[in-house]
Amino acid sequence: MNHLLNKTRGDKVIWTLVVLLAMMSLLVVYSSTGSLAYKMYRGNTEVYLFKQVVFIAIGLMLIYFAHLINYTLFSRIAQVLFWITVPLLLYTLFFGVKLNEGSRWIRLPIINLTFQTSDLAKLALFMYLSRMLSKKQNIIKDFKTGFVPVIIPIVITCLLIAPANLSTALLTGATSMMLLFIGRVRMKHLFLTGLVAMIPVLLLILSAVIQHNSNGIKAKAENRSRLTARVNTWVNRVETFMYGGNSQDDEDNYQVNQAKIAIAKGGIVGLGPGNSEQRNFLPHPYSDFIYAIIIEEYGIVGGAVVMFVYLIFLFRSIQLFRKCPYAFGAFLALALSFTLVIQAMANMAVNVNLFPVTGVTLPLLSMGGSSFLFTCVAIGLILSVSRYVEKSELKPAVQSSPENELS
Repeated sequence: MNHLLNKTRGDKVIWTLVVLLAMMSLLVVYSSTGSLAYKMYRGNTEVYLFKQVVFIAIGLMLIYFAHLINYTLFSRIAQVLFWITVPLLLYTLFFGVKLNEGSRWIRLPIINLTFQTSDLAKLALFMYLSRMLSKKQNIIKDFKTGFVPVIIPIVITCLLIAPANLSTALLTGATSMMLLFIGRVRMKHLFLTGLVAMIPVLLLILSAVIQHNSNGIKAKAENRSRLTARVNTWVNRVETFMYGGNSQDDEDNYQVNQAKIAIAKGGIVGLGPGNSEQRNFLPHPYSDFIYAIIIEEYGIVGGAVVMFVYLIFLFRSIQLFRKCPYAFGAFLALALSFTLVIQAMANMAVNVNLFPVTGVTLPLLSMGGSSFLFTCVAIGLILSVSRYVEKSELKPAVQSSPENELS
């Protein structure tokens, strides 16, 4: 153990935040899954707790081993990894495991486990974007040779993710635009891209308004294609967010109302650990709506602490961006921290009804799965950059420029 601790490097604050979130995850996941585990496993309420312990242990190992790898290696494999994810997303779209008329997962043979390919695609995209931005800084303001090569991977990834998971595609696109802005892409190029991206969003809002004004008549999904059914799901969610839904039987409206009840019961200081009542009624209290359970048990104070932890994480990553002497590491740390914090803020916004219902989880706090493990890999890469920055500050005289050596 001492040997492992001695080899652990990187930003100590980020390490502390990761461990803190993992410990909080154990408490909240155990609380939110107690009733479900009792029903599913004949009174054994610790099943999901043990599973979460395993996921956290594996996740921490992934962070540790990833942070030991020189981050410049990821620049070398970024291009290959990105183009591997494209056929994976296509396969998931047509042959993946179906849920709510959408395919988000693929099942791995032999071990019979599923993982969400969009998580891998996001990681690969931000690694690839960081590489491209670091290499094209001298020509990044040129539309043909600078902007087009970096916007094409974003468009491909978002279009392939969107049919099954529109919220993830929108968050990925928003994070990418922020990264391009920091990467000195011309504002007029970003503005035009934003206008094009807003067209489908405005169409969804318009469809929700039309549907609501038509007395909320929702066509049955059985006779429609999968894509048409997904569009109907998106429209219904926007309509529920704008107008509150058409009835208490509406699933999204039910989730939002139960989350509101949980938050109202929590008040300022909450009901206390393990005392949640809405976990028995709120769908997915251990994943999509875990933040509502946190507020119910720990109050607004607990919810504010969680938000503050993510903001500190982002602040430390921004400091890495400013300290890192090489562009790839700086962009990589910033991109991965942006995507984690933006996802966290989106999840919180959904829970407090500031954003339409989505399927995004709360990083490091929601119950473990492929998203949890890919989040840990991303944090490991951030700490790898931090480890190099730490070394460069100790030995400034022997710095080299590994990025410039990459082809």
